[in-house]
Amino acid sequence: MVCLGNICRSPLAEALLRQKVDSEKVVVDSAGLDSYHVDEAPCKTSQDIAKEHNLDISGLRARAFETADFERFDYIYIMDDYNWELIKSQAGNQKDLQKVDFILNEIFPGENMSVPDSYGKGRNAAKLVYDMLDKATTAIAQKLQS
Repeated sequence: MVCLGNICRSPLAEALLRQKVDSEKVVVDSAGLDSYHVDEAPCKTSQDIAKEHNLDISGLRARAFETADFERFDYIYIMDDYNWELIKSQAGNQKDLQKVDFILNEIFPGENMSVPDSYGKGRNAAKLVYDMLDKATTAIAQKLQS
């Protein structure tokens, strides 16, 4: 799960998917394409929205996306167009890029819709992001189980 800073959208997506899959079979992680929030906890608004849904993300810490992540993971889900542009520049080859997809393509195939960045935009924005990611991660979990 990849977004810009790894403190709003991607930690929510990580935690949502983790609770929906078998952790002994599926490794779920998140990262940011910029490194200015490394080692920070998710933003307070995202933590609050998660907590309202009995999901604790307070222990997660931001990390920067690394080129080695292309080798570590079979699927790399991005949140928006800007993430797409940044990740393309880090991909070593077409095989790397084939692992990357917009997370909302799992519920809106081929539409390349963005999950809006909720950072600093308040509770309603974070709730909208949570709802989008909840649906997308449910679709991903179903895909992984089949």
